[in-house]
Amino acid sequence: MARPSIVPIALTLDDRTGYTLWAPPWEEDGEEWQAFLGTTEDDTATVHLFPTPAKLAAFCRTRTDHDLADHPVWPVVAGLAAADLTPDEDHRYDLDGVYDIAAENPDRWAVEELAATVDIVSRLAECLDTTDEDDDEEQFEAVAEFAAKPEIGSLGLGVEAFAGRSGEDAWIGVGSVFDELWEDVVEELSDHFDWTGGGTATVEEYPSASEAGDDEMAADDDEPAGRVDVAEPAGATAASVSGGPGVSTIARGSRVTASPAAVAAAAEFWEAVGILPVEIVVPEGSGVTLRCYVDDVARFLGRDGQVFLFDTPADLARFCAGNERHDLVEIASWPEVADTDTPPLPAEQDRYDLTELSEVLAEVADGAAGLVPHRALVQPAEGVRDLAEYAGLTRVEELLAPTAPLGRALTRADRQPEQPLDAGEAARLRTDWDEVVAAVDGALVHRD
Repeated sequence: MARPSIVPIALTLDDRTGYTLWAPPWEEDGEEWQAFLGTTEDDTATVHLFPTPAKLAAFCRTRTDHDLADHPVWPVVAGLAAADLTPDEDHRYDLDGVYDIAAENPDRWAVEELAATVDIVSRLAECLDTTDEDDDEEQFEAVAEFAAKPEIGSLGLGVEAFAGRSGEDAWIGVGSVFDELWEDVVEELSDHFDWTGGGTATVEEYPSASEAGDDEMAADDDEPAGRVDVAEPAGATAASVSGGPGVSTIARGSRVTASPAAVAAAAEFWEAVGILPVEIVVPEGSGVTLRCYVDDVARFLGRDGQVFLFDTPADLARFCAGNERHDLVEIASWPEVADTDTPPLPAEQDRYDLTELSEVLAEVADGAAGLVPHRALVQPAEGVRDLAEYAGLTRVEELLAPTAPLGRALTRADRQPEQPLDAGEAARLRTDWDEVVAAVDGALVHRD
């Protein structure tokens, strides 16, 4: 069981996006607990939702009459600013958008997003259910019926469950269950959603969901500076929306911007050719490149163990259309890459901000212990493992070996991903991680 943590989330329903907090399961006094920011009155439990992270932050600073007030890390959360309480892309749940997702092809993004939405809905119902075991009627019968459907259970198996002819039928079955039961599910839940933020806001303050991005990072003038991620991985706040609705800044320090729709559309081509765009952020700057796997061994766009990085997807595309020799030219699908006009836009899981993990480890070492889980290490480590394999960086492989401190921390991340890093461990890991980043940086060639 992971140690206690609190995660900012966003819920979209009826064209409104509300911000709140979720405390994932933790163990205390031999019992398992889980909770959302809300209250229970007259045997009715509600979740408080707020029109902006700033409103949520103001509530946290001034109120203790809620279900998270006794949470072990609440004193830390109560001092956080709006930027710290802005959810990352993995913790935004669009309850309105499930029909559109179910109508798409079952790629990994569609399957993962539906699975995540189903998971949070089930957790909400579990926490909001105040009926006694002896009661004949359940408060969330539709949710229970929906979650029990084998078609919905198949979402947890990943995109492989929807491959081939039988997979196509299974995906159609998922859509049918949503058509049949989803309206009942959200109706049950909506009765427990408090859109007034515990009496601190009005429904009129909520922008439409398409406009909500403008307000996400808006904080009061007296908000304290700085950032501490609350139980989130490195890069959690870096992917928040900026530059107008529907435009996401892809990693801190990145020059790449793209709408989620554009990224999803481009992914269809890149997944089909088996070569994926990748973004890497190091102290020298960020860049995009390409990566594939040959016999499960990573191979990058580069030559002689050096990885070519380009400032923008357009720069990368122009290089791919040229005649310079590199290590991907022998891949069978390379002619399609060289000839395509599909932009090489990296998906969220293919972005590796190596610099921000160093900063997060420094924050934990300096006093933010208990707020950053071990899973923060996983994605950056996956990226550097591939880079080290391609570039022959034996020192990086040594630092990530199972017997080394970083390797042991990654093993814990696999077994207990939500276990927070402590200050002493973070201080030790930061030294090794900085050495990893320096070695990787030396294998990157920034191309004009």
